[in-house]
Amino acid sequence: MKPPSVCLLLGVSAVLLTGGTVSKVSLINTPDLQQFFSGQSVSLSCVEDGQTADRCTVKRTKGGTTEDCGASGSDFGVFKGSVCVLDLLSSYTGVYWCETSAGQRSDLINITVIHKEDRAFILEIPALPVMKGSDITLHCRHKDGSTHAAYFYRNSHIIGDKSKSQNIVIHNVQQSDEGSYWCSTDISGASPQSYLRVRDPPLPPTSSYLITASTSSGSGANDTAGYHPPTPSSPVSALHLLCHLVVISPYCVCSILLVLICCSRSLGNQRVVFMDTTQPAELSDVAVDVTTEHDFC
Repeated sequence: MKPPSVCLLLGVSAVLLTGGTVSKVSLINTPDLQQFFSGQSVSLSCVEDGQTADRCTVKRTKGGTTEDCGASGSDFGVFKGSVCVLDLLSSYTGVYWCETSAGQRSDLINITVIHKEDRAFILEIPALPVMKGSDITLHCRHKDGSTHAAYFYRNSHIIGDKSKSQNIVIHNVQQSDEGSYWCSTDISGASPQSYLRVRDPPLPPTSSYLITASTSSGSGANDTAGYHPPTPSSPVSALHLLCHLVVISPYCVCSILLVLICCSRSLGNQRVVFMDTTQPAELSDVAVDVTTEHDFC
């Protein structure tokens, strides 16, 4: 049976190792857009660690009140399996998110629903945050479903070549591309404004070098004919390295303490036998006295 202190250290080590991983819940909307005309359909689902989250609820705010998708007495969506389906009405304009039973929340998503009688155009722009380095395309969509040539704006400034275009492509998105976007034509006014969010890409997994060498069976010499040196991987970021150190260091300390405790207990249980030898004048007679056992510690 393990001593209480040993069990405690093992428990602390397990908590430290599992505590370094935090699950992430996300709200996925299909299609990934912020602006819609009334009558369109949108599907919302909760995803946790890349898989559909069962114990998760799609929520929204309306007039300062929080509502759950599919709740009794509410017109907020219908659950089909694990997906919240919205047949959009103008009242569906609001802020949406996912929330787990433990209270963990996803990023917020803004959805704007427009009556076709009120505006002729909407801007097709992603609702989910866009990763740095990616490319996105913006369209100015007419209420009849077609796309029109238009001017595209970010924070009150025309982007692109300052002339009408069917779409605008933003290459290699950076933090400076965040902002409020809309489109406008000469004949039917402007679309509503929506905010584009930009996020850093997730940290890549730690990579290691793998070097292999083949040996000639005849002479034992190295065969380098088909050998190519490994391509160096990109250096691990300081933040990534720090995260690993924070998780691993406490475990190492606990392991050292565990070894010291086990060693100290082992030494405490050992007993030492002292032998007193005497040598009289005659070498053939040797008297050996064995003392009683004494505790060393």
